[in-house]
Amino acid sequence: MSIMPDHWIRRMAQEHGMIEPFVEAQKREKVISYGLSSYGYDARVADEFHIFTDVDSAVVDPKNFSADSFVTRRGDIIIPPNSFALAHTVEYFRIPRDTLVVCLGKSTYARCGIIVNVTPLEPEWEGQVTIEISNTTPLPARIYANEGICQFLFFRGDSPCEVSYADRAGKYMRQSGVTPPRL
Repeated sequence: MSIMPDHWIRRMAQEHGMIEPFVEAQKREKVISYGLSSYGYDARVADEFHIFTDVDSAVVDPKNFSADSFVTRRGDIIIPPNSFALAHTVEYFRIPRDTLVVCLGKSTYARCGIIVNVTPLEPEWEGQVTIEISNTTPLPARIYANEGICQFLFFRGDSPCEVSYADRAGKYMRQSGVTPPRL
């Protein structure tokens, strides 16, 4: 299994629609960077956020998830201290059958105590990626919409898998927008 370089990511995006919209080179002027990097792609966070709140005393239950657990906001947001938000990428991804994608948070946010989590994008999964954002600090934290939030790394297997996410009819296939837990 090898990590894939910029020229492979570019070709897969342009010829096979692996990333849409695709930004050819990293954009960095007065924004948190996004776009193609040497061995990855820095994705943007869209302007829709679900911020967890205890206003209605809801319980977060992955088997019985309730929208009462969060409030929805658009644009740049503030995540309260020691709190959490769900968001999604601007980009839509289509993962090849022989590829697994891993996501890491950007250092600009990590150095501020903001942790980004995304589970691996499995072979033949497609959709906008739901992003989990944790504010681990005792202070409010600002998140900038339509700027870089995380980096995706593409690992190509020695051969295609026998059973892909699409073959299993995965429950998060072709998701659009913020997608809460499903059972």
